[in-house]
Amino acid sequence: MYAIIVDGGKQYKVHEGQELTLDYRDAAAGDQLTFDRVLAAGEGASLKIGQPVLAGASVSAEVVGTTQGPKLVVQKFRKRKNSKRKTGHRQVHTVVKIGKLSV
Repeated sequence: MYAIIVDGGKQYKVHEGQELTLDYRDAAAGDQLTFDRVLAAGEGASLKIGQPVLAGASVSAEVVGTTQGPKLVVQKFRKRKNSKRKTGHRQVHTVVKIGKLSV
């Protein structure tokens, strides 16, 4: 059984026991999250599709911790003597483990 949820303007296909990387949210490891915006849930012929969301459906998840994404290197260069700049950025993400799917 799987569900399609919406979080932060993005859609994710999840199933029980899956670890999912989401945009950062201020939550400590071990906190419980509930995703109420479930677009579809089920499997095969028993798939239920919401219009736009399923009423009463939710997905629970537990926060595993935070992680950082890959390093993005930003370089600015102009054709002048010593006119260059190099910086980097690593986005912070929250890792959650999907628990029970309630339909």
